[in-house]
Amino acid sequence: MLTPKRLKYRKQQRGRRKGSDYAGSTVAFGEYGLKALGDCWMSSRQIEAARVALTRHVKRGGKIWIRVFPDKPVTKKPLETRQGKGKGPVEFYAAVVRPGRILFEIEGVDRATAEQAMRLAAHKLPIRTRFVEREVTHT
Repeated sequence: MLTPKRLKYRKQQRGRRKGSDYAGSTVAFGEYGLKALGDCWMSSRQIEAARVALTRHVKRGGKIWIRVFPDKPVTKKPLETRQGKGKGPVEFYAAVVRPGRILFEIEGVDRATAEQAMRLAAHKLPIRTRFVEREVTHT
């Protein structure tokens, strides 16, 4: 699973998920992409499950890019623990996802295969998503 190699600080505050993502909101590497329509903390397990679903469906055909990385440590206190005594230990790492963010990209497969693969991957994720294509610019 994806985790950061090293961190400046071991624990982090929660922050806010307000607004949309402008950076990372267009298909940049592949031909097709999976765009987030909601906001969430996407855990490394969810990203990995979606990646496995994508790669299994395309069967060694095509290239896949993962456009999100779980770099936020999420802590949790043990059950039935009284308040106080500091912040709990790190449970998992999450990627902060806002609406508009491209999560996965794929190329080298036909549209129908890409759409089906993205649909299978979307079922593994905690938010609503949309299948998008690269915008063709005529110069």
